[in-house]
Order: sequence, then structure tokens, then C-alpha cells
Amino acid sequence: MRVKCALCDVIDNIEDYSLQAKRLRNRPIHTYMCNQCNERIKKRTEERAASGNFKLYRSPKVDDDF
Repeated sequence: MRVKCALCDVIDNIEDYSLQAKRLRNRPIHTYMCNQCNERIKKRTEERAASGNFKLYRSPKVDDDF
């Protein structure tokens, strides 16, 4: 399956029957990012988190007693 990176417009090939290809086919809201863009975003996010001026908003964990 040919896919295009949403950020840098690089065209890559992924396996047709992979989980990522299935998600892209069945859910149009999902977008593809190449490995370079994914690593760049990961690195910059970690830098911002280490600076102390970054808050990652996550839903609070609910402990279920059952």
C-alpha cells in the first residue's frame, strides 16, 4: 500500500495486510507519518517535557475495585 506522510509529503510503501494499513483504510481520520517525522516529534516533545513548561493532559486513572 502506498501512503503519504501528512507532514513532509514523502511517499512510502507499507505492507497491504499490516495493522497500520488496515487502520488507514478503515478509519480516514487516522493519518500516516513517516519514521523520520515520528522520531522528530518524539524528540521535541521529550525536550519540551524536560524543560518543565510542558503539561501533558491525560485523563485521570480511575481505580476500579471490582
